[in-house]
Amino acid sequence: MHTNCSVTISQTIPGAIVYPESLTGFINQTTDLIVSDSGQLFYHIYGEQFITPEDSVCPCCKTTMHVHGQITRVLKHESKGNSTCRIFVKVTRFKCPKCHKTHVQQIPYECPNHRMTTDLYKQITYHLERHDLSLKKIAQICGVDPHTVKAIDKDRLSKFYTTEDGSHRKLKKPIEYSRYLGIDEFKLHNHHQYATHIIDLDTGHILWIAFGKKKQIVYDFINHVGYNWMRHVKAVSCDMNAYFYSAFHEKCPWIQVVYDRFHLIKNFNDKVISMVRKDEQRRLIEEGNVGKARSLKQTRYILLSSPETLERKDALASQGTLLDSGHVLFRKEPKIRKGGLMKKYKQLLKENELFFAIDLIKEELKEAYATSDENTMANHLTHIVEICNATKNEHFQWFSNLILKHWNGLISHAILHLSNGKIEGINNRIKTVRRMSYGFRDDEYFFLKLIDMSRYRSA
Repeated sequence: MHTNCSVTISQTIPGAIVYPESLTGFINQTTDLIVSDSGQLFYHIYGEQFITPEDSVCPCCKTTMHVHGQITRVLKHESKGNSTCRIFVKVTRFKCPKCHKTHVQQIPYECPNHRMTTDLYKQITYHLERHDLSLKKIAQICGVDPHTVKAIDKDRLSKFYTTEDGSHRKLKKPIEYSRYLGIDEFKLHNHHQYATHIIDLDTGHILWIAFGKKKQIVYDFINHVGYNWMRHVKAVSCDMNAYFYSAFHEKCPWIQVVYDRFHLIKNFNDKVISMVRKDEQRRLIEEGNVGKARSLKQTRYILLSSPETLERKDALASQGTLLDSGHVLFRKEPKIRKGGLMKKYKQLLKENELFFAIDLIKEELKEAYATSDENTMANHLTHIVEICNATKNEHFQWFSNLILKHWNGLISHAILHLSNGKIEGINNRIKTVRRMSYGFRDDEYFFLKLIDMSRYRSA
């Protein structure tokens, strides 16, 4: 069966199907079906490559060459179902009678740098672009080694997001300008190793990523995109990292730095509410009032919640709302929502002045972040500082100093209303990418995967 544009399964196999392939010039002669001891199917497709007039022309002196034998090349091919395909193709070797150079016939469907067909290469890249399978799983589906899949993916990502710069590669400069940026660090490895990424808050695309969490990262990013590009940036949202604030203020003083609301609230919850509750428990135990100390157990959620949330939970409890319907199979009892949260909350405020101060600050923070006026937000924050100092408690005073040190960045939220919500979401996706691959040893490849992940949108 001679054709220069298809491969066909041999009719010697019962139940074989003939279908076209994109193996230009391949002449299929026979096909063997091999079944391993584990039941794995292997298709070994044998044939030869059709000789075109261009194949017999010497690439050096353009003289017509003579046939100088044949060699067999083995290429992995696109898998069919749960089978693995290999193509054994005979290619002709030529020798020039004039310059005595030898030349081996080229295979048009062979993937460069890999012993596989372009069809298999396309199948691998298709799975990689879907972002829902690990490298190991893709390797199992396509019948190749995981290191081969990784090499293909890294080369694909490098072509998309990097460019040549002399003897090394560097990230491509963003084509479109950004109005608002977000910057945050994430844990790269154990032993306090971190990396920092800068994103476009409008699109969520990672624009820059580098090792560490120091000012030099901001300097390198500004040098990368240039001051003309940075002139279009209005503001940057970040956590309370003083290095980031001072770096942007030093290099680009026109950019407004906004401290993220989440980090201020989290500091208040963790460093004030939780610590004050623990201190009060210890104080009551030292005074011998074990009963009251025990009543403070499991009250952290009540102190963290707003009165509106507690009232809503009590209303659901009065209706007999189920938190968990339980399971008969595994003998799990149904869990009914308990009420009395608001009553407990009022009792805590009545019995403890520090808890009452916590309630006041929570209301002030809520009002501060609901306003769009800098002066109004400044008044609310000033009131919070006064409440903290009036308690003369070390945890409240620490929170007061935190506000004063980051005053300008906190006030900026009233006008811009930026948050690090999108970049925190990317941090969660970073953890997912790492877990899917059971970690990454190649940090360069990991960073390229993260840049690609930020641009991927699932259907």
